[in-house]
Amino acid sequence: MVGSLGTVAHVTHEQLDRLLEQALLLDDHGALAAQLDALAQGYESGEVSRAAILVLAAEEWRQAGRPDVALERFRSAVDDGGEVLIDPRSGIADTLFELERADEAREVIAAIKTGPWNPATALTVAETLVAYGDLDGAHEWATDGVLACADGSTMREVLLRTRYRIRVDLGLPEDDLDALLDVSR
Repeated sequence: MVGSLGTVAHVTHEQLDRLLEQALLLDDHGALAAQLDALAQGYESGEVSRAAILVLAAEEWRQAGRPDVALERFRSAVDDGGEVLIDPRSGIADTLFELERADEAREVIAAIKTGPWNPATALTVAETLVAYGDLDGAHEWATDGVLACADGSTMREVLLRTRYRIRVDLGLPEDDLDALLDVSR
């Protein structure tokens, strides 16, 4: 990584972590978003994909109160196609809800559902749906996420807890998956 954020050969997770920590200390999400944009612009390859940098930029733009720019960065991450932990379309959906474009958000979520998706994406979609009042949809995503996880994984535990909270909010009785949460405590 270079200080001027010109053309960059590669970036490590450690370098990105340091950049994020510095921005958090300064509490300047806009400046960090702009730095990440510049980094993604001249980025070639490395330990971290360009798509992952674009997702980080999108998240920072949202924190800076610029969901319109965030939406563009999430879409750029999808177009880039690089490796990311969570499907950037989940960020698109969340941002569309934030922009009060719920029908479009639901269309994006339906597209994600056709797959492939991973448990981390399922958790993100479930949390988004909870935040915007769709508990039934959130329950479905959390359940599917749990079923897609390996036994004993941390992500499974998180999804089980999320699913349990959703079920309580829905007034549903305990089921077999809830019982797994009791065992894992």
